[in-house]
Amino acid sequence: MNGSRRLSPQEIADVLRERIRVGDLKAGDRLPTQAELAHEFDVERGAVRQALRALQDDGLLTDVSKGSPPRIAEPPAPAREEPQPTMVALAPRLTEAFSAPHVRIDAACLTSESLIPALGEPLRLIHGGSIRPERIDVRILLPSRDINLAFPVPVDGRSDDDPVHQRWLAMRNAQGHVLRHNLLTLRTHGVDVNVTFRALPFTPPVKLYLLNGSEALMAYYMVERREEPTEDGTLDMYDVLGTESLLFSFEKAAGRRDAAFVEESQKWFDALWETITSDLTLS
Repeated sequence: MNGSRRLSPQEIADVLRERIRVGDLKAGDRLPTQAELAHEFDVERGAVRQALRALQDDGLLTDVSKGSPPRIAEPPAPAREEPQPTMVALAPRLTEAFSAPHVRIDAACLTSESLIPALGEPLRLIHGGSIRPERIDVRILLPSRDINLAFPVPVDGRSDDDPVHQRWLAMRNAQGHVLRHNLLTLRTHGVDVNVTFRALPFTPPVKLYLLNGSEALMAYYMVERREEPTEDGTLDMYDVLGTESLLFSFEKAAGRRDAAFVEESQKWFDALWETITSDLTLS
């Protein structure tokens, strides 16, 4: 720093802050020593110490008092919202995902009950011309019709003509048809849309949504006993209310821990899709 006027501590801090912003100084890097910085800026070491204290107060430095030069701090993780019920939390996350040119949605769930209303807003925006993705690929894993589901099941046990299973199967197929139809209507706007279902050989204990390879949303299925009136009486069963399950979000941009969860969840989904699942026909 060559000039007739010496820089103030605040100006030195601003120079170092800019080096951090543009990446010349990265998280984990050590700063030069105070003596080296004093020589570079042609100031007294006291001015350097004041500049470093300002950077420390901003949360940009760590290990400030350990005797050796401080390190550049990791950027703070973005603020995280508290988990919300699936019916509340899923729609805004899908709307944001659909703003990408290539939308990729992978889901493993018991039915499409939560997906259908959550897709309402992004589909409305596409039909209205507010957003216009070029391509949409949706892959959905649902339990096979041929397995003995862990839930929903009758409280008194299964029978050859299990009304609880038939009720679930009718819901799975009807909701799948609605979901596919709603998405394929986007082809009228020139969007390349692909929707594929495959059958799981087990009951998923959680619901998982993977959005554009950058975010994973997960909720636990909470099993409870409930009764549902029918034309022939009442179904007494162990069932889940998936729309009320709390949805937890993990984003790659939130740090290494979240990024690892997103990546491993995607690997898990891809492995199921390519190995033990089978073709699913919505009858």
